[in-house]
Amino acid sequence: MTPKVIGLLGSPLPEGNTARLLARAVQGTKDAGCTVELVPVTSLDFQGCQEMFFCRDHETCILDDDMQQIYPKFVDMDGLILATPVMTMGIPGTLKAFMDRFQVFFMAKYLRNQSLISPDRKEKRAGLFICISGMDIPEVFVGAKLTTRAFFDIIDCQYRDELLINGMDTIRDIATRPELLDAAYKKGFAL
Repeated sequence: MTPKVIGLLGSPLPEGNTARLLARAVQGTKDAGCTVELVPVTSLDFQGCQEMFFCRDHETCILDDDMQQIYPKFVDMDGLILATPVMTMGIPGTLKAFMDRFQVFFMAKYLRNQSLISPDRKEKRAGLFICISGMDIPEVFVGAKLTTRAFFDIIDCQYRDELLINGMDTIRDIATRPELLDAAYKKGFAL
């Protein structure tokens, strides 16, 4: 069976540097024999979590929006490539709101003790985190990494690898750094 991977774009710029890095990682994943579905978060129509706790007892959310079609894809996937820029020492708000809507997975796993992912698939699900930052400071990725690790844990996807690129305000155009695009490709292939 062909492994299914989701390429999750957290950037509001569909043709920006983050999207180009994701595209290279996705190409690597495809070249390794996987099928990939791109999910640009900012193109989805969804609300933030309202903490209604309907998902405490159900495998879905009470809010009826695009997330209803997203949940089954995240159950069926074998891998995830999450690509995002850093914003205010964390991830963009729309991506964070998207992650917060995975309370459906959280409640199943931690409250009901009935993860939506079967035990035999948990260890096989792998994740790659690609993140860029304009700033070149030591702690710039800490918040984004913690949030991503928590999200991967909630959806039972192992945080396997990362590509963190700072100094993008100086680089400006990722196309001028082919070694970084090659690194994204190789990490996608390895996933």
